[in-house]
Amino acid sequence: MLQQFLQEFGYLALFLGTFFEGETILVLAGFLAFRGYMDINLVVVVAFFGSYAGDQLWYFLGRKQGRKLLARKPRWQLMGDRALEHIRKHPDIWVLSFRFVYGLRTVMPVAIGLSGYPPRRYLLLNGLGAAVWAAALGFAAYRFGSVLEALLGNVKKYELWVLGGLLVVGVGLWLWRRVRSARLEREMAAKAEQKRMP
Repeated sequence: MLQQFLQEFGYLALFLGTFFEGETILVLAGFLAFRGYMDINLVVVVAFFGSYAGDQLWYFLGRKQGRKLLARKPRWQLMGDRALEHIRKHPDIWVLSFRFVYGLRTVMPVAIGLSGYPPRRYLLLNGLGAAVWAAALGFAAYRFGSVLEALLGNVKKYELWVLGGLLVVGVGLWLWRRVRSARLEREMAAKAEQKRMP
């Protein structure tokens, strides 16, 4: 049943997951590839295209409406300002590496677009960064499966536990970011209120 579901929807879910965020779903897909439910080469290719397409979209939105996008959320505004400082110092390095810095996946391409970084250069370096990210994380997760098997023996017995654990970690990280974002928004709103007071 799991195999049939993954054959029908697994690669689409991977594309959408990497389009919007990416790390957790790619690790999960890499492990599922080790278990034989998905093909690791196809996992890496789909993750590359999902990540690449998502970051291209955020970059062009940043070029057109970067300040409006960042102003929607205080956390994005704060991170966007920090990102712009980094980009001005080492633009090419950040275009290549921002995917590996947790929490910057959405904000950094917007900031790069806002900074005036050249579109053709971004097209090329973003593609290179997406390829390295998809291959490194995908194959690392695949290798993680073989390490688990060496430690635990037959991973099949623990398969659901491992999948459940990966999902719990992914959901936990998502919730942690939401709570942190809400707390930051409250703090910034309180500071803004204090400034307005006579």
